[in-house]
Amino acid sequence: MVTQREMPAAGIFTTFTNWCYTTPVMKRATVTIPDDLAKAVESYVRAQEARPPLTAVVQAALRQYLTERGYLRAAGPLRITPAKRGSGRRDVSQAHDRYLATQ
Repeated sequence: MVTQREMPAAGIFTTFTNWCYTTPVMKRATVTIPDDLAKAVESYVRAQEARPPLTAVVQAALRQYLTERGYLRAAGPLRITPAKRGSGRRDVSQAHDRYLATQ
């Protein structure tokens, strides 16, 4: 839900309210942001081929902000351990769809 309201001496602010279920790992928040940020978020979302929900944009921004300041540990790199002997096939990376379809 998006609503607009005026704040004295501060201009117009846009309030985004995102409702979600409160679980042990999820919190619900109402965030009031200035119009310039609201317009920037709307422009960003419209520019994406697959438009992300507001929740995803805010979570990504908050995650990056807290990680840069040392309050959240950055996700480590994906580590894939190759097979010791390999599959014996040299074209798996190019023909993976064919191999998956036959299983």
